[in-house]
Amino acid sequence: MQIFVRAFVVVLFLTLLTPAQTRLPDRHFVFHYAFTVRNAHPGTSLRVWIPLAESGEFQRVRLISQKGDLSLTQTHENEYGNGMLYAETAKAEKAEYSFEIVYDVVRRQSSAHSPGVLHTAEQKRLLSADKLVPITGLPAELAVKQVGEVKGGDYEKGRAIYEYVLTNMRYDKSGTGWGHGDTLYACSAKRGNCTDFHSLFISMARSQQIPSRFEIGFPLPTDKQEGDIAGYHCWADFYTKDHGWVPIDISEAWKHPEQREFFFGHWDENRVQFSVGRDITLSPKQAGDPLNYFVYPYVEVDGKEHPNVSTHFSFEDAGGEQAPTRATAGQ
Repeated sequence: MQIFVRAFVVVLFLTLLTPAQTRLPDRHFVFHYAFTVRNAHPGTSLRVWIPLAESGEFQRVRLISQKGDLSLTQTHENEYGNGMLYAETAKAEKAEYSFEIVYDVVRRQSSAHSPGVLHTAEQKRLLSADKLVPITGLPAELAVKQVGEVKGGDYEKGRAIYEYVLTNMRYDKSGTGWGHGDTLYACSAKRGNCTDFHSLFISMARSQQIPSRFEIGFPLPTDKQEGDIAGYHCWADFYTKDHGWVPIDISEAWKHPEQREFFFGHWDENRVQFSVGRDITLSPKQAGDPLNYFVYPYVEVDGKEHPNVSTHFSFEDAGGEQAPTRATAGQ
């Protein structure tokens, strides 16, 4: 049984929005997700998994088209319920295979929201360690220091951890080691990108028995109405009994210090989500290890990961929607 019952949140989004919610800023756009598998080696087996954007509480997604050099089948993995498209051939007939998926998306600004009590399995998973996101050792020690004198419950503890990461991390993609969402790297280097910021937060929060989850997708620039998108963006949220799910985006708060308050408790509308969670086992199961995160296509040739994949992501705003107001930078 899937931990995240997406059909439920889709119904909430499409049918139960209050008038106040519908007045929140939103953005309507078309998103293009295209890539080419290169040097596929004719005669070898080829398997392709593509993350699939789907409707949820803060986005409505309509699949405009999907095309590729192989037939695509829609599947879902069982742990988080992430959707994906899958293609395979037992014997590749050419050296390159191309695919493109086009979406119509309406994304709205989000704030704290409560789905009710977490199911036991969901809570257990969102309190557990991931391969690069430990919940013991140094991050746990840091968490104890940060929340030791906090007056209040998990919401206030989450805020203290948010402030610690924001104050002590630096958004810096120079050198190597960043971008893997490695909590221990973040602890020592005190720099990185959005994966590193939010991995540190999740490690610290889970060590304090605060359920937390990782979400990843793509950003949209606010100074353009169309164009290419260079890379992914990720964010997180954490759960408390009093406030439900509390959205955070610490790396964006670092880049936009004037939005420090906003990005604790909100995500802006300039993004599209593709998947949730870390250590992802695909459907059907891949031959390789679980994926660290799932936002780019994953390809195997003869049962081994094939990294020679050229991607191209782009967007264009649709007419008639409110203009964006804030910048969300990629990766």
